[in-house]
Amino acid sequence: MKKIVVFTGSGISAESGLATFRGDRGTWAEHKIEDVCTPEALIHNRNGVIDFYNGRRREVCAASPNAAHMAVAELERHFDVTVITQNIDDLHERAGSSNVIHLHGEIGKLCSSLDKSLTVEIGYRMQGYDERHPVDGSPLRPFIVFFGEAVPLMERAAEETSTADTFIVIGTSLQVYPAASLVHYVKRGAPVYLVDPVKPAVGNVRYIEATAAKGVPALVAELIAGAR
Repeated sequence: MKKIVVFTGSGISAESGLATFRGDRGTWAEHKIEDVCTPEALIHNRNGVIDFYNGRRREVCAASPNAAHMAVAELERHFDVTVITQNIDDLHERAGSSNVIHLHGEIGKLCSSLDKSLTVEIGYRMQGYDERHPVDGSPLRPFIVFFGEAVPLMERAAEETSTADTFIVIGTSLQVYPAASLVHYVKRGAPVYLVDPVKPAVGNVRYIEATAAKGVPALVAELIAGAR
């Protein structure tokens, strides 16, 4: 079965009402990264970090998958599909995608401050300030890859990308590294599609100038028709 790897950024969830992180109206225009999304912030501003991610959790809870998420999930009925996302929301899973790699963490989980492999499902409830991990007793933290931290799943994502017969990029500026480097792991000859309203400075791709909710369903329909 043909292998498709889909790489998504915040643009795919923007049409579900979730703010992108960059740009004039993005999350980082309203919050300082160093205050809420660094290891140092967790030490010196723990309650502020928890409040920030509780806010993100409320937003994800109120959001629903859009037509782009649903179209990506539909691909699984016809292809072997892996979704690699920079997003911490669960909209791909709620749309029906079953094989999702979250490069930057998951809003529905917490983890040990000592060992990030020790996770706790939190769903959409709010994290308390003094919660501790039941195994090692350390303060729980959002299961998020902060700025300055390594991306543990990057190697797995690169391996998946290298096996793709088709690579689809949706809703990302390809400016956030190391995730943006994934396009360089696509094997020679494999087509690369990029769906976004703004064309990034990347060559050798078929660019579809559209929002995710408009461009992705059309592309998916084309790929499915071509596989019949």
